[in-house]
Amino acid sequence: MRTALPVVCSLLLAPAAASASDIAAVLAHPIFGELYSCTEHPQGSLRDLGDALGTDCFIQRLVTVEGRTWMRAHANDGRDNADWYGWGKDVLSPCSCRVVKINVNPVVNQPGVMGPPPPTFVMLERDDEVFFLLAHLGDLRVKVGDRVQSGEAIGRVGNNGQSRQPHIHIGAWRAGEPLQIRFDQAAMGRLMQK
Repeated sequence: MRTALPVVCSLLLAPAAASASDIAAVLAHPIFGELYSCTEHPQGSLRDLGDALGTDCFIQRLVTVEGRTWMRAHANDGRDNADWYGWGKDVLSPCSCRVVKINVNPVVNQPGVMGPPPPTFVMLERDDEVFFLLAHLGDLRVKVGDRVQSGEAIGRVGNNGQSRQPHIHIGAWRAGEPLQIRFDQAAMGRLMQK
């Protein structure tokens, strides 16, 4: 009998001998229960803690068109939110943590058209003072003060704020320093087996 182990986020610190230019990373539970890819924000491209070193994640599917198969983020021409495979899908908590701040933006963007800031977001804090920010959510399932576990649904994929298509932005920081996010591939493997 296999026992599922709890997934716990842990901070990965650069070794003491590392140079000042090394970037600390944080291990996070996957934010979706299906295949997805992410585009990372390079160091220095954005300054705000929730954006710096953040990543934009899109649910994707294998699609076959005219005998060729590849990963794609949307069906048809992607002009409708419902064309995007992630639209309305569950967003999972990257950590076992507490909800410390929420913002709601009721505007739903049309794909290809950026809306007004700020986005709908949830800010989470772990017990070790690592913060996560997940943005562009819809249909929130948490409120400030809630405790959530790694992998628990906290909302759904939306398209609001400065966003051009349904996706989730995730950023992390500790003590005012942005952290590079690494997704727990073992947890992803368990999710894919379900």
